[in-house]
Amino acid sequence: MAVQIQSLLEIAQEISASDLHLNVNRPPILRIDGKLKKLDNHPDIKQADIEEILEQVTNQDQRNRFLEQKELDFSYENTEIGRCRVNACIQQGVISLAFRLLMRVLTPLKYLGLPDIYGELSLRPRGLLLVTGPTGSGKSTSMAAMINYINDNQERYILTIEDPIEYVHADNKSVIIQRNVGEDTESFAIALKHTLRHDPDVIVVGEMRDLTTIATAISAAETGHLVFGTLHTIDAVETVDRIVDVFPGGQQEQIKLQLSQVLLAVLSQTLVPRLGGGRIPACEIMLCTAAIRHLIRDGQIHQMQTNMQLGRKDGMQTLNQALSDLVEANVVSLEDAMHHSSDAAALEGLIKTGTPAVISTL
Repeated sequence: MAVQIQSLLEIAQEISASDLHLNVNRPPILRIDGKLKKLDNHPDIKQADIEEILEQVTNQDQRNRFLEQKELDFSYENTEIGRCRVNACIQQGVISLAFRLLMRVLTPLKYLGLPDIYGELSLRPRGLLLVTGPTGSGKSTSMAAMINYINDNQERYILTIEDPIEYVHADNKSVIIQRNVGEDTESFAIALKHTLRHDPDVIVVGEMRDLTTIATAISAAETGHLVFGTLHTIDAVETVDRIVDVFPGGQQEQIKLQLSQVLLAVLSQTLVPRLGGGRIPACEIMLCTAAIRHLIRDGQIHQMQTNMQLGRKDGMQTLNQALSDLVEANVVSLEDAMHHSSDAAALEGLIKTGTPAVISTL
């Protein structure tokens, strides 16, 4: 009997899985609250099964691109399940598929457990706003909720560039145009280059992957647009380092200057298991105060962590401070908080004393 993607996605949805993985000679694998679970009562996926599933969820143009490039990111929509983000790749000569199940109804910003500053920053008139974190940290959901927040509160022309489109927005107060890389445009860089001619107020770049895209996003922010972007970086310091380092040495001083002038904030997040089930975001927030801008401009990026520790009155916080607050509120366990911290010793000291540990800048 052929494997039906519909039934597998229904199982994933029923048990609140975020992802479904299909690989040849293995049973289907689900990710639930960040942990992998095999469907042991399901037979192993055969090569013929996975080829049939790919046929079910793609069109001919997508299959042609997959055959040529051996990689494919796309959206799959089902009336019963809703919308999924799908990645297809080749591993050891056979197809591997990963489905990310998206919420049927986009959760409003205030119900995602995110700090209020996410909404406040969304309504700024101009600047560069970066949402960062590892894969599966909720960046896409947060970004979509922020776009929705603008849509509910301001009359703005919003243009998104995504690979693929995940959440489809309906116009409310704003007008939202969504472009799908690979179908509506060739690349992030090409789409972003021509976006300014479309008269947007807000530009959303699904992923800032390369020098051209990053440079164009900074330029768009300089010309008075609000630009959202995502990066797969774990904290604010790494984010600024990554942006600067992508440029040749001779351009880095200029980029530091430009970035110090246009960057609004870096919002770095990770999802931590919640006591009692589910997950909650822990968010590092770096706002571009005068002091932070000075550090970026002068290349003293390693000192930003200390400024965030001391800047809670301005709305800033480090990841450790966010994790400490969650532990003290009995929302997450100390063990899980330590696991998600990049400096577990400093987190333990913070929880015990309530005072941030001094972070070495060497």
